[in-house]
Amino acid sequence: MDGNAEFPCTATAGYVLSTVAEVVERILTFVPTKSLLRTACVCRLWRNCARRVLRTQQRLAWVSATGCGSDDSHVLFRNLAKEVENVYLLPHTVLLMADSDTINGPDCCYRQKKARKTGTPDMAEELKAMFPRGCEILGISTPGVVLTPGGCSSGPPQEHQEGEAGFALMFPSMDGVTMRPFHFCKQSLSQAALEEAGLVGNPDLRVVLLFGYEAFKSGAARFLNKVLEPLAQSNALVAGGHVENVFTHTRECCGRGSYGVVGLALSGSQIQGASVLLDQDVSSSEKSAEVAVQRLKAANIPERNTLGFMFACVGRGHNYYSGKRNVEADTFRKVFPNTPLFGFFGNGEIGCDRIITGNYTLTETDTGSLQHGYTTVMTLVHLG
Repeated sequence: MDGNAEFPCTATAGYVLSTVAEVVERILTFVPTKSLLRTACVCRLWRNCARRVLRTQQRLAWVSATGCGSDDSHVLFRNLAKEVENVYLLPHTVLLMADSDTINGPDCCYRQKKARKTGTPDMAEELKAMFPRGCEILGISTPGVVLTPGGCSSGPPQEHQEGEAGFALMFPSMDGVTMRPFHFCKQSLSQAALEEAGLVGNPDLRVVLLFGYEAFKSGAARFLNKVLEPLAQSNALVAGGHVENVFTHTRECCGRGSYGVVGLALSGSQIQGASVLLDQDVSSSEKSAEVAVQRLKAANIPERNTLGFMFACVGRGHNYYSGKRNVEADTFRKVFPNTPLFGFFGNGEIGCDRIITGNYTLTETDTGSLQHGYTTVMTLVHLG
């Protein structure tokens, strides 16, 4: 009797799940994206429902990690391999940063050639295997990392100037937002390349996150100026700095130890941004840091669907604030309690005081005013 009583319920459930799109679609909103893609293979109805659910996943996600990894893998890579199974978006672009002491590899192009020759594990290939085909991955190693623990945008951000740490920001394809990764070396930089990346001749350009590597090589400063000159005169917010290494791009035009620039160009009328410079004249006190960050608050950037970035000199952090740790990250959280913060401690900073909302730009600047040392650039990027 019990078995017969259950049969009508089972049959009804099967009928609903094979014919009623509204019910199927609602259920699929609770399924992580990797499982959702597998589910789409069941039947035409489920495939169509899965596609509609994917189109609604417009919020970014991230994975952060600290601690000790294994001998053959960074702690971030180990966490990513597990956590990427549970994210509720289809990554279109990934920005990844990890500490250079642990990554500690040769230059990106050289590393890939060496890996193919020796058969050693290649970080770029390891990352590609975790994400969908066609996903653009930009991986950067820096002397220190700033991150917000995964899973909660209101969690306290952390400054890691020593030890193993890293994060991966995963951006889905978003309505009204165009995100283009770019990479230039001395052999690939040209006017056409700048236009292709959306950095020149693009009226919708709003924010550029820009990172130079091997910045102290002869000729690197002139090279960086060629990239920054058109951006300095544009209506775009520019923020970033000098990093140790880039380990995910596949260009083989630059050899071992050569310099270059990588980054992300964000275009779209709904994007807003603001940045402030905490320069070396700011006294080393928490109060002065808060006054500087309050200038970001005055820009009135919407806090929903907004990211914070902190690009600081390796000489700041606890070295600057008399041994006290996490001062600037804590100050950011005090002013923006629900905005996640990410970034790095690097070898030079790029940015200035600037607000981008619609067609309005607070200030214009020249190329020299964008490059700094012993400073911190705090930035907000609103994705609409």
